[in-house]
Amino acid sequence: MLSRRARWLLAALAWTCGIAVVSGAQPASAQGKLEAQYEATLAGIPVGRGAWNIEISDDQFTASAVGGTAGLLKSFSSSSGTGSAQGRVVNGALVSTNYSASTTTSKKSEAIHMVLSNGTIKEYAIEPEPPVDPDRIPVTEAHKKGVFDPMTGSMLRVPGTADPLSPDACRGSAAVFDGRMRYDLKLDFKRMETVRAEKGYQGPVVVCAIYFTPVAGYIPDRPVIKYLVSARNMEIAFAPVAGTRILVPFRVVIPTYLGIAMLEATQFITTPTPPRVAKTN
Repeated sequence: MLSRRARWLLAALAWTCGIAVVSGAQPASAQGKLEAQYEATLAGIPVGRGAWNIEISDDQFTASAVGGTAGLLKSFSSSSGTGSAQGRVVNGALVSTNYSASTTTSKKSEAIHMVLSNGTIKEYAIEPEPPVDPDRIPVTEAHKKGVFDPMTGSMLRVPGTADPLSPDACRGSAAVFDGRMRYDLKLDFKRMETVRAEKGYQGPVVVCAIYFTPVAGYIPDRPVIKYLVSARNMEIAFAPVAGTRILVPFRVVIPTYLGIAMLEATQFITTPTPPRVAKTN
């Protein structure tokens, strides 16, 4: 049986691997797609696997992810999850309209669905509805405006015409609402690196430090919240989606008391797609 500390550190890994940061709704610039697979490890031991697919066309985009526990962690607690987002491409900007996520464990299942309009949460639901906790900081209507869903938010836009893989990519911050918690994320540049996936992408990434600030929908005394707020050594390495100015996480790292928790791409296949040509008579 895992200790209480081990359980919440593994929860921190799972949560942090889903962290999303954007630098603002900027034009997407051309079209492309990504087919990626990831492995999660804790102190070098595999604990989870997942896949992420993104398609950006001239007028719409879709993103979907699926994952689950693996290796040592699966021996203690089997779980799986999915996530997806859809939206429009308006004047080149990615505008999310729907977001959904679900998790299933041996003890329970949960589903979250959100409808958005220009960065405002119009409706959202968690099924089954969680019990009211008086210690949880409530989410107000103001907290649901000017936000990104986690899936759309994870596609980092770098404005301009220069190489998007530069220190400027790490100068962003974002307000995110995941259906339960509203939080702010901030990036700072750390370094440039070269990575090599087992299949697909080989090349440079920009590594950003990431800082987490909870705003609402959380319980302040939770150990995982305290840990993430105080952490000053979490980082994300971003790689490009070919044919666009969009960067997505290639690797996420969070040091813990049990060792380094990391999510890293083992497959990162990305290709540009040509814009649609208007039909003529």
